[in-house]
Amino acid sequence: MGSDYYETLEVNKNATDADIKKAYRRLALKFHPSSNREAGATEKFSQLGEAYDVLSDPRKKATYDKFGVEGLKGGIPPEFGSGGAWSSKYVYHGNPDKTFRQFFGGDNPFADFYTNDAPVQFGGLQPGVVKVQDSPIERDLHLSLDDLFHGCTKKIKISRRVMNEDGFTSSIRDKILSIDVKPGWKEGTRIIFSKEGDQGPNSIPADIVFIVRQKSHHLFVRQHNDLIYKTQISLEMALIGFSVDVETLDGRLLNIPINDIVHPAYKKVVTGEGMPLSQDSSQRGNLIITFDIQFPEKLSAERKYLIKQALAFKD
Repeated sequence: MGSDYYETLEVNKNATDADIKKAYRRLALKFHPSSNREAGATEKFSQLGEAYDVLSDPRKKATYDKFGVEGLKGGIPPEFGSGGAWSSKYVYHGNPDKTFRQFFGGDNPFADFYTNDAPVQFGGLQPGVVKVQDSPIERDLHLSLDDLFHGCTKKIKISRRVMNEDGFTSSIRDKILSIDVKPGWKEGTRIIFSKEGDQGPNSIPADIVFIVRQKSHHLFVRQHNDLIYKTQISLEMALIGFSVDVETLDGRLLNIPINDIVHPAYKKVVTGEGMPLSQDSSQRGNLIITFDIQFPEKLSAERKYLIKQALAFKD
């Protein structure tokens, strides 16, 4: 939907949460397909549902106010999400009846507006309906290599709709989720908070799922449980030997002698100096050192002669 959410709900951008609720209540009742058979009513009802879904959620609203529909639906960089913005790509679930049902908190939202005994036909909200859990809400959890090496605790604030004590109305409340990152967790690890999504009278809250995304590191590249360290050396060093200093993620300085002749495919494996294993953090992968050999751009005739003499093999 490319239109203005505020315009859809017929409120201005300074509207309070109460103003937004009042506007949605009035317009949703007016355009609900069960009471409005005019052309365009169904589409308008769907637009109202999406507009309310965004503007009633503080984090989605903050993102929309700052970045517009494009930022809300296209996603914004994680660093902009620190102020409470919704950094994931927003997709409306496409079920305006669900939004309507959650707002009114009952099987028959029109009950207060009918005084006769005639039954109100309101499809999909009959008593005894089987509750279905909402689809999981997935968000990326960006962690540094140091976080994944040492382990850490991340606290994330979420805003969600919860049912009030009366069992019919709901409100938006914040909650802090705590994630204990274990040493050795890998890219793609999923952390599931069961049923922490929006609550509603006729649905089971969605699971909230955080997926580990590893940030790049300035020294190491992770390969499963191993750490790859690449260093530049001269041709002279490759031929006569040298030592490499490597500062580990836990602050130690390793001095590793290289006594072999180093060729482009050569790798030095240092056992037990890689990432901890998630299933047993006392066990570690390996540190693998690779080499970028820097060849001289040119050699004088004298230097070429000396190299030739040094590399000459005698029978």
